[in-house]
Amino acid sequence: MIKSLHIANYALISKIDINFEAGLNIITGETGAGKSIILGALSLLLGGRADLKAIRNADAKSVIEAEFDISSIAGFNDVLRRAELDTDSDVCILRRELSPGGRSRAFVNDTPVTLAFLRDIAMRLVDIHSQHQNLLIADPAYQLSIIDSLARNGELKEKYAESYAAYRRALKKYTDTRDLIRRNAGDAEYLSFQLEEFEGLDLHDGEQESLEAERELLSNVGDIKELLAEAIAPLAGGESNAVEALRDAAGACESIASRLGTGDSDADPDSDISEDATDDPDSGGNFFRSLAGRLESARIEVADIADSLADYDARLQSDPGRLEEVEERLGAIYSLEMKHHADSIAALLKLRDDMASKLEAISNSEDVLGRLELAARRAKKSAVELATQLSEMRAATAESFAALLKERAAPLGMHNLCCVVSLTRGKLGPDGFDDIEFLFAFNKNQQPVPVAAGASGGEISRLMLTIKSIVAENMQMPSIIFDEVDTGVSGDIANRMAAMMAGIGSRIQVITITHLPGVASMGTAHFKVYKEDDESSTTTRIRRLADDERAAELALMLSGNPSDPAALANARSLLAAAGRIHIK
Repeated sequence: MIKSLHIANYALISKIDINFEAGLNIITGETGAGKSIILGALSLLLGGRADLKAIRNADAKSVIEAEFDISSIAGFNDVLRRAELDTDSDVCILRRELSPGGRSRAFVNDTPVTLAFLRDIAMRLVDIHSQHQNLLIADPAYQLSIIDSLARNGELKEKYAESYAAYRRALKKYTDTRDLIRRNAGDAEYLSFQLEEFEGLDLHDGEQESLEAERELLSNVGDIKELLAEAIAPLAGGESNAVEALRDAAGACESIASRLGTGDSDADPDSDISEDATDDPDSGGNFFRSLAGRLESARIEVADIADSLADYDARLQSDPGRLEEVEERLGAIYSLEMKHHADSIAALLKLRDDMASKLEAISNSEDVLGRLELAARRAKKSAVELATQLSEMRAATAESFAALLKERAAPLGMHNLCCVVSLTRGKLGPDGFDDIEFLFAFNKNQQPVPVAAGASGGEISRLMLTIKSIVAENMQMPSIIFDEVDTGVSGDIANRMAAMMAGIGSRIQVITITHLPGVASMGTAHFKVYKEDDESSTTTRIRRLADDERAAELALMLSGNPSDPAALANARSLLAAAGRIHIK
């Protein structure tokens, strides 16, 4: 139930704090005092649409916060834990903030949450019934939700929703594939022709780059051979070349080394020349012998380079025939790329594979469609089975609901009420295949008709109160709020509606906004909404009435004068009858 409600900087409210009681809580006040503002703030807290115009002071944020006792709600803390929110065994706090800049934020137990999650949590905590919701009784979706709630179809509806979604996916896959095959079937001959063109070329990834490099080479053979000759000549061509020059230099260094000796009488003539000796010209012949070795190594490397250039030159021959073949092959590739708006052989190969897949799908279309159709039929069968279970549960509940509604509405002056819940099988849809319609007759020998065709405003109000009482009792909703649900009724019927609300309040918390003194007298707690004016603004306030103040408030509601003796006597009589005061 709602333990407390805090509203700050919202519409005409500067700041109010309300501590509600278990049972029936009454809110009264003159028209325009701000009762609807409080209800609007509470609706915002429960996930309603934000309106920045409702911010009273544009320099501060609006805050609406409520503390709920959740000790009697089975599994509620499990919902919070699954969302990784802080939990308390007895309390849940919801908060909504509106900033002047347009930002709206939602919190559960001081943790930011999405607005969708806030709505989901709120649905488990409180049900608000406002005057305009009386029109919902004629809405088939609302009617179906009533029957499903009473039938405890929540889990079954979730399973059906998953099954129906799977069926719709399977059906879409079948129809999309069927349509694709039909479109492609007309293109089969053309696809086959194109695929033959691809396969005739026998393309290979990377081939284009290789052919372009070969064409560049074949187109420049003459120039390349001239450059090769220029490179080979100084290295190994003629009598005067680098190879011979290096040989002569190495020989000269060897001669110098022979004349100088090793420079070390104790050195082993068979040992390697030390690293230090090769770097020191004073070490004698070892230095020049080292230089001779290095020159010989250079000569061998240069000679090898010259041989490699000569081998390449020998292999490189002008081949006009091969150049023509390469040009033709590249021309065919370029033509195919242009035709299919491709920029590489890799892109062409992908197009080829796609064409092959389409042709295969066309050739195997009967098998493919057969498998997809079977999958769709199986998915539909599963959905139909669950829809049938839903329908059976609804049919059983509809009959008992109609009987219970007749029984509960009788004390409200509808002794001749006849209710028929019509369930007919329609097209399979998101809620099953049940088409529902509530039919009512309010007089004897009257044919039941849709509620919009034969009910007055007062009758609709009484019907909705009765339905809400049945749903609240069976669904164990912790709190329910009625916003002038007694509109259009008076006298003894109003007293009976008050008794019904009090009866609901004996099981769950009820908060009701009312203009009827008979209803107000039944409350376990009575709050008055009023406005105060100062020099610059009007402010809505609320306070809980003490027992000795309630009679004056009821007298005001009865006669417009809180001091009228007759009205006060009547008010005290109402309170005494409700057990709220004792008359001496």
